[in-house]
Amino acid sequence: MASGEATAMDQMKAQWPEIGRAFGPFFQGLMKEGALTVKQKELIALAIGVAVRCDPCIEAHVAKARKAGASDAEMMEAAGVAVMMGGGPAYTYAPKVAALLGKA
Repeated sequence: MASGEATAMDQMKAQWPEIGRAFGPFFQGLMKEGALTVKQKELIALAIGVAVRCDPCIEAHVAKARKAGASDAEMMEAAGVAVMMGGGPAYTYAPKVAALLGKA
């Protein structure tokens, strides 16, 4: 993406800021330390991203899981669990996790 080019998400946030104002605190409240660690929550979020085939989710949660201390092996195992739960369609998204590991 060219520098300064607005993403579809940026455009949506500009047009409907109330969505971001509602979702942001909800997300932040859930993704902090609690009964589960941030690392565990990020691994779950990554696995769900693979299972539902959400490219932006996978990219975001690989980076956030790494920041929370998750290893490459943990992220690939989480992706593997998603494949097991999601079947063939999820299997095609697990390589996206592997491709991002060297970049995050």
